[in-house]
Order: sequence, then C-alpha cells, then structure tokens
Amino acid sequence: MNESILLPLLAATVQSGTPILYATLGEILTERAGVLNLGVEGMMLLGALAAFWASLSTGSPWIGLLAGGTAAALLSGLHALVCLVFQGNQVVSGLALTILGTGLADFWGTPFIGRKAPGFGTLELPVLADLPVLGPIFFQQDILVYLSLLLPVAMWLFLGRTRWGLGLRSVGEYPRAAAAAGLPVLCYRAAGIMGGGFLVGLGGAYLSLAYTHLWTNGLTAGRGWIAVALVIFAFWRPGRAIVGAYLFGGVMAFQLRLQAMGTNLPSSLLLMLPYALTILVLALTSWRGRFTDAPGWLGVNIEPEE
Repeated sequence: MNESILLPLLAATVQSGTPILYATLGEILTERAGVLNLGVEGMMLLGALAAFWASLSTGSPWIGLLAGGTAAALLSGLHALVCLVFQGNQVVSGLALTILGTGLADFWGTPFIGRKAPGFGTLELPVLADLPVLGPIFFQQDILVYLSLLLPVAMWLFLGRTRWGLGLRSVGEYPRAAAAAGLPVLCYRAAGIMGGGFLVGLGGAYLSLAYTHLWTNGLTAGRGWIAVALVIFAFWRPGRAIVGAYLFGGVMAFQLRLQAMGTNLPSSLLLMLPYALTILVLALTSWRGRFTDAPGWLGVNIEPEE
C-alpha cells in the first residue's frame, strides 16, 4: 500500500473514530460515577438529529452542536430519574433509552432524509498541517477533531486533579464513604449521567454536522454499542479511549474503502468487521482479567438508607 492510499486512509481513520471517541468519553464519565448507561446508541441518534435540525434552522453549526449535546443530556436525564429516584434497574433502563432514542430519531428525522445542513469543514492548522505524515493525518481535519484530542487530557485532569472529579470517582467507588464525607452522592451521580450524556450527544452531532453533513435514519450504525464496549477496552481511562476509538475507526474506514475499490468480498461481511472486532476485543480483555479498574459500585443503585 503506497503513501497516496495510506495517508488518506489514516486521515479517514481519525475522522471515523472521532464520534466514537466522544461517545466513549461520555460513557466513561457516567460509569466513573457508578452508573451503567447502555442507552448510548439512542442518545447519539437523538443528538445527531437535534444537531442537524438546529443547524438547518439557524444556519449555525455551533448552535447545532450545542443542541445535539443538550438533547442527549436531557434524554440521559430520564435514565437518572429512573435509576437514582425510582431505583430502577440500570441495564433495563439503558436498553429502553436506546429504543426510545432510536424511535424518536427515526420518527422526527424521516422528513429530513437526504437533506443537507450547514456543518463543520476542514480547518488546516498553520505550520502543523505542513508536517510530513502527521500533518495530513491529524492537522487537516475539522475543529471538532482537534477538540476531541484535547478532551481526554481535560477529562484526565478533571477526574484526577480536581475536587469535583475526585468526588465523582468516590461516589462510583464507594458511595457510603463519600456520603460519610459529606458529599451529595445522588447529585454527583446525576451530574455524571448528564455530563456523560452531553458528550455522547456531541458524538452524534459530529456524525450529522461534520462526518456526513446530511441526515439519514440509523446514522450511528452501531457506534454507540461500540463505545460501550470500548469503555472496558480502555479500562475506564480517557487516554486509552483514543487508541480504541481510532482502532475501530480504522476498521470502519478500511471496510468502506474496500467496498469502494470493488472488492469481491461480500459487503455484509465487510460491514460485520467492526462488530466482530468488538467481540474479539472484549474477549481478549476479559481473558486478561483486568476488570479490576471498574468502579467498585458500577451498576449498583444506592438505597435511600445508604
């Protein structure tokens, strides 16, 4: 494979992995607070539609981006209500959230199928864009790609170096101790769910405003489920989420290019590749027995007396 093919493929890998990275970071933030949210796919779809509609209505992709994050955060608020107030099962609530978000996006989005909305274009960074190899791959992208590269660093600093971040982790690790220390446990958990939902919505907004610039039903194509799996692959660490997101983004970009080149492999087999890789990664991660990094109270509701 020569340079004229490899560099565009790697650049497409970064672009394809960016929405997965946003969604994975959002789920990491939620699970660090001790709450499992399997509704990422539905939140991404609703965020993508809200971003598309707001950008189309106002002509501003930035307003669209904000709308996408807000819509997904509001949807995740339902998960917070069910799990924190009514003590509902987190797995069932998350699955219901996916079904609800997917249904709403399909219902409201059908009139917009095939339409284009103002979005984010390529923004070449001076000097850095001219670097050999790295320039075409990382620094000739849109601004949301650059923000996604800064986000893991910001989240690492937040979770490890700030009072709010340490409080969030403590309610996920051992909420009784956090409550004994005077922390409002339910408030921290709710903030983790809503904040994570906002990031997931940004991932959906990236798909409709930067990746495709148009709307079609089922736009996420399973990326939300991949993001849930990547949280385990990343061991709940924001830095490792970059590696996982680009790994899966690379597989998606590769299979699209193989189809464009007219390969003889069945298209259904190529479309299956990212999900087969998801199963393989989860199996290998489990085999290594490294789930010790999971928050201690992940998926466990807090009873009122606790």
